[in-house]
Amino acid sequence: MPIHALHPDTWVDQYGAQLLGYAVKRVPERDVARDLVQDTFVTAIRSKDKYRGEISEKNWLYLILKSRILDHYKKKKETLASDIGNEEEEDQFFDQKGNWLQDKLPKEWTTDKMIRNDEFMSIFERCRQNLKEIQRMVFTMKYVDGEDSEVICKELDISSSNYWVLAHRAKLSLRQCIEKNWFEQ
Repeated sequence: MPIHALHPDTWVDQYGAQLLGYAVKRVPERDVARDLVQDTFVTAIRSKDKYRGEISEKNWLYLILKSRILDHYKKKKETLASDIGNEEEEDQFFDQKGNWLQDKLPKEWTTDKMIRNDEFMSIFERCRQNLKEIQRMVFTMKYVDGEDSEVICKELDISSSNYWVLAHRAKLSLRQCIEKNWFEQ
């Protein structure tokens, strides 16, 4: 019998919406995100005897969900790997010497006001969801979850050079989408 009692009968009410929100930011298909949250609860119930109370019940569920999300992407590894090597994306921003094309120069941003603006955040989220899946995963793990690049490479089973290319392309694509949908509206 574990020293720290869990309360699985309250999990869905207490943590369901938060876990689903976390999953949806990482897996754009809402049905898949729901399945991952449900799988999290099932896994937690099956392994509740292993819970030692070293972290909160909520954080324990988040760790299980994070693991389920990573498993989901590992299963899709072959699909994700095919998205890594497309240099055409970068060609739309730079000339042959690597200089910005004049019509693609970044606009000046004032991020503090934008982050506090619900409409901007909605556009940002829509743009983030439109990234290629592997780019979205790398961007989210790095800039939303704050993971180290080494951890991201290991968890997604990609090389560090692939990681940097994916992160760079994700930022370029996000910037272009945001500028088109926010500044030009």
